[in-house]
Amino acid sequence: MPPSATVLQNEDASNAASGALGLSVSGQKLRIRSYPTFATLEEERLYRKQHLAAAFRIFAKRGFDEGIAGHISVRDPILTDHFWLNPLSMHFSQICVSDLILVNEAGQVVIGDEPINAAAFAIHSEIHKARPDVHAACHAHSVHGKAFSAFGRELDMITQDALRFYKSHSVYREFGGVVLDREEGKRIAQALGQGKAAILQNHGLITVGGSIDEAAFWFISLDKTCHAQLLVDAAERGSGHQKVIIKEAEAEFTAKQVGGPEKGWLGFQPYYDEVLAKTGGSFLT
Repeated sequence: MPPSATVLQNEDASNAASGALGLSVSGQKLRIRSYPTFATLEEERLYRKQHLAAAFRIFAKRGFDEGIAGHISVRDPILTDHFWLNPLSMHFSQICVSDLILVNEAGQVVIGDEPINAAAFAIHSEIHKARPDVHAACHAHSVHGKAFSAFGRELDMITQDALRFYKSHSVYREFGGVVLDREEGKRIAQALGQGKAAILQNHGLITVGGSIDEAAFWFISLDKTCHAQLLVDAAERGSGHQKVIIKEAEAEFTAKQVGGPEKGWLGFQPYYDEVLAKTGGSFLT
């Protein structure tokens, strides 16, 4: 096979993995969007902060905010043991890049003049420490997430979207009130393991990713999957019909198609584009 054909085949395979068809009717190769490359780490820092601020706006629109509960973090690409978080008492819908707080591994504010949520530090610091591959983590008390968390169980693999979390999510069952102790943060990180999500029993959801975009999309999808599971379970009890669990072979195959990090990153881009268009980019300042 000539080298040009190999390149084309690889690009087609990449597009297919992202759920895209790679050729136009004229034969022009179409490139799927992917995580950008940066000339400097300062550029990547700005990108991460901009997408973190956008994630807060998107979470607010979806009703994931609840007072001062909930937090999203992203690792700093320069000071890699530091991460950016939301200020303690600012509503998600108002957060801009300039509002973000940089904290070090001891929980001390390095950049910013507002305090952070103590639970946020207890959870996120231990996850970032335990998982060098994780650059972002999302935690919120979304309605469907906390409703499903009351059962202390994993998701059933009953929809294609649920397969994003096939063998990649867990349940943390040791509810002990507001997480203020770093030891509990360590236990949550241990329960998360190498997965992309954890259901915190009687609490809410947490998702992680190699980018803020990926982690945020997993959270949106996980909350919707919890909602679907609650609806299915309720309908099953009331109708007498039995839900169908996706077979292992199909689940494993499909999970690779829908659950990869590039798919998580790509899934967030329409939400980012929408908030950018509707705000005129006001959160970028």
